[in-house]
Amino acid sequence: MQFIEAKNFTAPRAWGALDIADIEGASVRLHWTDAPYKWHVNDGDEVFVVLDGAVDMHTRDAAGTAHITRMEVGHIYHARAGDAHVAHPVGPARVLVVEKKGSV
Repeated sequence: MQFIEAKNFTAPRAWGALDIADIEGASVRLHWTDAPYKWHVNDGDEVFVVLDGAVDMHTRDAAGTAHITRMEVGHIYHARAGDAHVAHPVGPARVLVVEKKGSV
């Protein structure tokens, strides 16, 4: 059994993670970051939950048009396989990510 206080988690580098669980091929990880990730496309679904701080989620639609959505505590983003996206934290942020194990 494990209890985690997300707001107290830090990592030595941006996007450092605490592995919480592996569930039938999916990883559940708590990330700490203060810097953007990189544009990427997952080969499976991804669920991204802001637990502390705020994140600007940059996405591209099917036509390649870029959009930015401000995510705050409690906001959830579901990227389907093939959805291009990149997270830009607004200051330090902690996010829970559930995705296919080994995804980018």
